[in-house]
Amino acid sequence: MSQRTRILIAVAAIVLIGAAIIGLEMLRGRSVTGGAIAGEPTVAPGGVPIYVDGRLVAGFTPADLSQLAEASFADAAEGVVQEGWLLSDILRLHLKTDPGPATQITVSSSSRQKSAVLTWGEVADPANKVMFDLSNRSTLKLVSVMPRLDEREEWVQDTDRIDITTVDP
Repeated sequence: MSQRTRILIAVAAIVLIGAAIIGLEMLRGRSVTGGAIAGEPTVAPGGVPIYVDGRLVAGFTPADLSQLAEASFADAAEGVVQEGWLLSDILRLHLKTDPGPATQITVSSSSRQKSAVLTWGEVADPANKVMFDLSNRSTLKLVSVMPRLDEREEWVQDTDRIDITTVDP
């Protein structure tokens, strides 16, 4: 076999290996960007996903909340007005039916490693003012007049997930 034939075979092998690698990366990239399970919604970057019993059912961004009525209260510690949207209104916007009063709702922030666990009965009670307020960095923080969420240290800032665990009656 001549030197020229060996070089052509080596170049062809390199091109085939390169094409195979590029093809695999394209397939892998497609599965990552289109990675939602069939029937599950996709959540916009920076959005807050809502999971019901471990399954993604919806997601929202602060911009999506403009259609909801705003609520407000003055926090107990500093008297600063907290303005935002009731969590119950947000969930009703995305869920087909109201969960039962004992249904557990966990609002969490992975960056702050913090969460709050509430029942639907607590969230749905307008007197508790369980709501999201925009922080100075335009992220959502969970605030309330309830004793376990009425101080800055107890708020769930930079909220990035809502988990709803239904309870059978």
